[in-house]
Amino acid sequence: MDGNIARGRVQPDSLPGSLNQRAMPARSGVPSRESEVPGRLASELFGCCTFAGEIMRKHLSDEVYRALRQTMERGLPLDPAIADAVATGMKQWALLHGATHYTHWFQPLTGSTAEKHDAFLSPDGQGGAIESFTGEQLIQGEPDASSFPSGGIRETFEARGYTAWDATSPAFIYKTGDGATLCIPTVFVSWTGEALDKKTPLLRSLQAVSTQAMRLLRIFGTDAGVSQVITTLGCEQEYFLVDRAFYDRREDLRLCGRTLLGAAAPKGHQLDDHYFSAIPERVMAFMTEVERRLCELGVPVKTRHNEVAPNQFELAPVYENANVAADHQMLTMQILRSVAEHHGLVCLLHEKPFAGVNGSGKHNNWSIATDTGVNLLDPHEEAHTNMQFLVFLMAVVRAVDLHGDLLRASVASPGNDHRLGANEAPPAIMSVYLGDMLNDILDQLQEGQTRSTKRGGKLDLGARTLLQIPRHSGDRNRTSPFAFTGNKFEFRAVGSSASIAWPNTVLNTIVAESLDYMATTLERRLGKGRSAARLEAAVRELLKDVVRKHRRIVFDGDNYSPEWHQEAERRGLPHLRTTADALPVLASRKAQVLFQKYGVLSPRELLARVDVYLARHNRTVGIEARTMLSMLKREVLPAALRFQGELGQAICASVNAGVACADSKAQLKHMVDLIARLRKTIEAVEQAEAQTEPDPVKHAQHVRDRLLPAMAEARAVSDTIEQLIPDDLWPLPRYSQMLFVR
Repeated sequence: MDGNIARGRVQPDSLPGSLNQRAMPARSGVPSRESEVPGRLASELFGCCTFAGEIMRKHLSDEVYRALRQTMERGLPLDPAIADAVATGMKQWALLHGATHYTHWFQPLTGSTAEKHDAFLSPDGQGGAIESFTGEQLIQGEPDASSFPSGGIRETFEARGYTAWDATSPAFIYKTGDGATLCIPTVFVSWTGEALDKKTPLLRSLQAVSTQAMRLLRIFGTDAGVSQVITTLGCEQEYFLVDRAFYDRREDLRLCGRTLLGAAAPKGHQLDDHYFSAIPERVMAFMTEVERRLCELGVPVKTRHNEVAPNQFELAPVYENANVAADHQMLTMQILRSVAEHHGLVCLLHEKPFAGVNGSGKHNNWSIATDTGVNLLDPHEEAHTNMQFLVFLMAVVRAVDLHGDLLRASVASPGNDHRLGANEAPPAIMSVYLGDMLNDILDQLQEGQTRSTKRGGKLDLGARTLLQIPRHSGDRNRTSPFAFTGNKFEFRAVGSSASIAWPNTVLNTIVAESLDYMATTLERRLGKGRSAARLEAAVRELLKDVVRKHRRIVFDGDNYSPEWHQEAERRGLPHLRTTADALPVLASRKAQVLFQKYGVLSPRELLARVDVYLARHNRTVGIEARTMLSMLKREVLPAALRFQGELGQAICASVNAGVACADSKAQLKHMVDLIARLRKTIEAVEQAEAQTEPDPVKHAQHVRDRLLPAMAEARAVSDTIEQLIPDDLWPLPRYSQMLFVR
């Protein structure tokens, strides 16, 4: 990990003429003029809108600065005595940016962020006013808990909830229009202290991983100077851009974020000509502004490119501390949407906004590292002798094998149901890809003796002017949902619209359980008389046993193939195809015991999330069904009837003129039949949508078994009609228009 990037140390605060020394007003939600000065390096702008690094040092005393850094970087408890001093420093810095308000920025169970703004301005009791911000206001806020999803933890009449400052994630300035707001990342809990958000369990899961991983480091004697073990994240973000004019004319895009109707364009991504091609100038202008905004906010954006589908793109950051990365992901989605407006575009983050073309995911690059910068999933040159690496590696493999159902449930959503299992994303079957080198080492471990590590060698490219290039010891597998990619795992099943906090909470928790198992087993086998030889023997015995029991989860082939689905069933791997299948596993006794044991979620908190996610699934599809009905009744059916009328008039004119028109009559009959089918499918959707089940699990099953198939049938008829109706009668922007805008 680059410590400067991960911890926000690269700051322009002390540079001559920096934004922190002379505040410039924000305008129209875009970066300040200061950040637009030609020739300024991105490194000079990085983090200028975050209270971290040198900015934090400048506005705090040395003592307060050191105390806060201890919490941010070493995970030590926050000293409440420094709160007033930190609040004063934050306020002074925020006012330099033109901020007039502050807000506790939190992540309720809605899947988005929430904020309540309070002004710094306070009456001074003498007819005037001052800008005031205290340590008490920094540490705690009190939003209305009854108005957010709680899964029964809070009744409607029980309104009190608390936000509490998360000092491990830097505060930041968010600019909108002519104003700016100091945003303070916080957790959100009920009056009884139960988590009502996604950050609280994520922080707990990070602590669980650290506790168990530190036990293993102590066993191997590699814990010197290490205060905590962290998980690191770098999340690739895929998205679509559409022209605002088309978006405004599509009720489905406006209300649901995806097209519920729409025939395929003659050209999609069949030619593979969009992927990595030259970025259109309009899109490049959008990307440049997005990256500038994110750079100011300390988000270490690194990569941009065209994705597979037309008008689909990707942004990827450098990896950083998982908690900060989760906050940055929420900011990234917000910036993508807001900046698109400046360019006459709309950013679509739905997993499947257009049927029949590549969907969007959020590849979750996850690893484990010490706070001294050692990546515990780096195999090094001689991986077969790196026993510590192999223990951590197999702990992750074991976790995915034992709890693959929970991992699948963590990415369950209506949008992701359209994507998982299609030949563009991993299937809903969880498996692990390790590659040739590690699979060879697993073979050796099963035999009881590791002898060598496979090398990749070099590639001779056949031309004397080209250098030989190093080849990795294993290929990559884009079809695997959980692939090892050299020094990290890439969890490819996360949906593009999702908060990454919840999938990583689940991933951290199941890995913590496996680390606990590995540490406990080694401690028991080693006893008090520990030696290097005894440790090596105990580790080899443990690894051999874990490989034998859990290698079934490892698959390096084509995850899209029907043969793998059959093989996975033979291996006993769960195949939870839909959200309705996946979410109930979170309510299992196994899941409740697991999350409670590691202090991540109580049974009550976990079951509340199951209720919230089921309700969200059911309501989301209900909204889609009602939106589809509205479009079919008010737009598609009238257009079809108008076309039917025009066909009828043309036939009448031909008959009156004595001209034979058998083909036109056949076309008219076909249209009449399609309209009749459309009316029937509309009725079927209406009936399925109107039927409700009081039990949310049963209603989710009803949605899966009746409502979604009825909607699919209605769409099929509508899309057939669309292909027959001329442009002057069709009321909706077509795929061929929306997907090929420049």
